[in-house]
This record gives sequence, structure tokens and C-alpha cells, in this order.
Amino acid sequence: MPAVSALMLCVVVGIADGDTLTARCHSAIDASLQTIKVRLAEIDAPEHHQPFGSRSRENLASLCFNRSAEVRPIAAGGGHDRYGRTVAHVTCNGVEANTEQVRAGLAWVFDRYATDRRLYTLQDQARIEHRSLWADAHPMAPWEWRRGER
Repeated sequence: MPAVSALMLCVVVGIADGDTLTARCHSAIDASLQTIKVRLAEIDAPEHHQPFGSRSRENLASLCFNRSAEVRPIAAGGGHDRYGRTVAHVTCNGVEANTEQVRAGLAWVFDRYATDRRLYTLQDQARIEHRSLWADAHPMAPWEWRRGER
């Protein structure tokens, strides 16, 4: 596993959904490549079967798929979630994917884990402008949707 908070230079090779991707990264220890699953920090995107789930995934793919990425794992929780994914901020071609998903109205700020207060301003602006999921009269946050699915 990579060192927490160490910048990793990667190429995004897969997009699972609007807040999860797979990246091939150069090891900080040797010249080898490692493949990691990355959960975008501080946000929560709609699930596959939720409204805007596919659109959120497509937007993340357009930002990052098959592109160079800087992956910055967070220190909280050891840098990994309960599924073993590296929780990180990801920048693809100079665009911070976490932030852009919220700006586009394709992810919520994940209140439980949010530390970047600027994300709330972007989310409020997306809501005011009825961007993407905010065009829905009653959008349901993914954590509420998952609770209903159990």
C-alpha cells in the first residue's frame, strides 16, 4: 500500500462509478507499477441504480479515464476505507476530480468526511443553478439511498 499523503503519479485505467476509479501508479519504492482502487475523498456520488448514477460515472470518465493523474491519499483513517480503497484527492490534467464532480452537480459533499469547506459553496451553486442531480425536485443523497437498499 502506498504511503499515506504521498503524491502518486498514475494513469487512470478504470472508472467504477462517480467517486471510484482504478489507477496504475508508479511505486515510490522501486520502478514497478501497482494497481490501486481509489475512492474520491470528501464526496459521495449517486449509486449505479440511482438517478444520475450513470451520468456521474460518465463525467468522471471524461475527466480522468486513460489520463495521467496525481493521486494524493488522505491521512485520516490510514488513507483507506473499509473496502481497502485508497481515499484520495485526484487531479487529472490539472482538474481536481473530487471538486469537479461537486461543481457539475454529480456528487454530494460527504458531510461525514468533508474537510474542504469550499466544496459546500460549489454544491450550493450547483443546487441554485439546478445542475444535474439538483434538477431533480427531491434528489436523494447516496448514503440515504444505500440505507433504504439494506
